[in-house]
Amino acid sequence: MCGIWALFGSDECLSVQCLSAMKIAHRGPDVFRFENVNGFTNCCFGFHRLAVVDQLYGMQPIRVKKFPYLWLCYNGEIYNFKQLQNQFGFDYQTLVDGEVILHLYNRGGIEQTASMLDGVFAFILLDTANRKVFLARDTYGVRPLFKVLTDDGFLGVCSEAKGLINLKHSTSLCSEVEPFLPGHYEVLDLKPSGKVASVELVKFHSCKDEPLHVACDTVEALPSAGFDIDIVKSNIRILFENAVRKRLMAHRRIGCLLSGGLDSSLVAAVLLKLMKEININYPLQTFAIGMENSPDLLAARKVAAHIGSEHHEVILNTEEGIQAIEEVIFSLETYDITTIRASIGMYLVSKYIRKKTDSVVIFSGEGSDELTQGYIYFHKAPSPEEAAEESERLLKELYLFDVLRADRTTAAHGLELRVPFLDHRFTSYYLSLPAELRIPKNGIEKYLLRLSFEDSNLLPKEILWRPKEAFSDGIASVKKSWFSILQDYIDQQVDDLLLEKAAEKYPFNPPKTKESYYYRQIFEKHYPGRSSWLPHYWMPKWVKATDPSARTLKHYKSATQE
Repeated sequence: MCGIWALFGSDECLSVQCLSAMKIAHRGPDVFRFENVNGFTNCCFGFHRLAVVDQLYGMQPIRVKKFPYLWLCYNGEIYNFKQLQNQFGFDYQTLVDGEVILHLYNRGGIEQTASMLDGVFAFILLDTANRKVFLARDTYGVRPLFKVLTDDGFLGVCSEAKGLINLKHSTSLCSEVEPFLPGHYEVLDLKPSGKVASVELVKFHSCKDEPLHVACDTVEALPSAGFDIDIVKSNIRILFENAVRKRLMAHRRIGCLLSGGLDSSLVAAVLLKLMKEININYPLQTFAIGMENSPDLLAARKVAAHIGSEHHEVILNTEEGIQAIEEVIFSLETYDITTIRASIGMYLVSKYIRKKTDSVVIFSGEGSDELTQGYIYFHKAPSPEEAAEESERLLKELYLFDVLRADRTTAAHGLELRVPFLDHRFTSYYLSLPAELRIPKNGIEKYLLRLSFEDSNLLPKEILWRPKEAFSDGIASVKKSWFSILQDYIDQQVDDLLLEKAAEKYPFNPPKTKESYYYRQIFEKHYPGRSSWLPHYWMPKWVKATDPSARTLKHYKSATQE
């Protein structure tokens, strides 16, 4: 996990512009570099490093003697860099996984490069010999990337939007700082002036498509005997375990977030099993946050005892959570209601990890709810086919919601997130299964995933079959949800009259509640006029919901009252 920043065609003094790069210093607390591009005095790269792989030669922009005309700034992990080296005979000059991007590009161009990378990434690649700039981002946008491109060809690129919004330019800088789309790459021409012109934006991978890099995966071809349930369950276990195994690549200590729900518990159990197999000689630290005796704390305690992790509990108090709201919104760069609610706990547990432990590479369960139809409202899907469509929509929008939350809350404290449920091969296989297999069954969401691990003894049965609990709800008590606590506080902060006129003040995505108004006010304070970064609020489908919390849904209430 790092922070990347680059400018092309700046009219302003670069020593002034680079102050913007310092806005993302939290993403790479180990070291910073600012470097001009030879021959293009108005082009530069900025890089904040969190040293996880090759601590000696991992500085960026990466340049190697074999390709002196290539400059690479990237944030991410490429899990198959050694397999690609073996397949194509690449001669690496460092131990940095990202060096493979230079070799792939030299061998087959940008299309092959982006398609063959098994991992999470956002990168800027400059080819001064052919006067090209390339931007690319992984399938689910696990690693963030933002850009701004003016009409006269000034380009700014950054891991977070906050590193671009205060850039200076001779003409007034258009406010269209926007997220770079996941699963895409962009080709830009670099002019002698250092300005750029966009040539094409190409989608190189969709979540349903089997990725090209399967050809050099460590897991060979899976049994293809149709959709026999036993083979399907076996394939799910094989691919998920492989997803966790490849993510063990690190020179820093590995830890795991553990809410006690199915997703984080599976990740923690498989992670600890594999760490033992490869003889990692330190205990796995797991981390849970919640109020005293909250459902998450109690469940996480059970899981930790079962798997044998070194477990840490962070007790959340109401005042601390409320005080964190503004810094959380500043970190997130969004005003989405459920994202903010869930981020407060994750932000505070990440803060604890950074201050109190030496774990840096943090595993988590993001992506499972979208992939395996884990949200409570999937019980109301009109058909398996519509449920499958909704699952794909949620996966495509992860970069706006759960993936955004997970990245920003951990990166704010210099931690690197790893999310095995969003492994390209695992997700494409799961999405290839018949829609009927993937829906909730017997009143239980994620039924197929649970069934696949039923005989593994990885988790206690009551955890494996524990009903869905939203993170922002599970950290509080059953009697009073975290969202209710927040609403009670905010009710005293926002006047009724302000809410009545909310649509006039904020015509795009107008706030409908005092809570959403309060979050919007804070967002606009830090990012005025940038409300389009959130195209719509996250809300459940197929139900008449006025709040995104699962605890407001009829299915949740009936399940907890039984």
